[in-house]
Amino acid sequence: MLRRLGPADWRTFRDARLRALADSPEAFGSTLARERGFREDDWRQRLTRPVWVVEDPLPVAIGGLFDHEGALHVWGMWTDPGHRGRGHARRILDALIPADADAVLDVNLANDAARTTYERYGFVGTGRIEPLRPGSDQRMEQMVLRRG
Repeated sequence: MLRRLGPADWRTFRDARLRALADSPEAFGSTLARERGFREDDWRQRLTRPVWVVEDPLPVAIGGLFDHEGALHVWGMWTDPGHRGRGHARRILDALIPADADAVLDVNLANDAARTTYERYGFVGTGRIEPLRPGSDQRMEQMVLRRG
């Protein structure tokens, strides 16, 4: 089941996000240690922006969206390893991004599977490459979706 989370779902979001950070630390600009320190208010605040999950019955895929200077930015995309390849990322992207809107996201250069998923959806690399986070040897590339 695909559903949008709201602030009352903060525990569900927290648990899914911490699982994502533990499973795929190289996929995110944040860290498990950092987000383990978040308070209830921090989790609720994050859910004032669109965050969608696929549940089976617990969350097995998650992704969010925020507006940054007029650009829709996809963030926090993750699918549980036992549920990959089932189209969950596409379902979440469909829910997050309006049909006539452009969007951006960042993908780790070492994550070929995620990159392929985003390319199949219509995202293209921009060549803009930055560190995953301060102190990391990992690099990410910005990808854009142009359809608006």
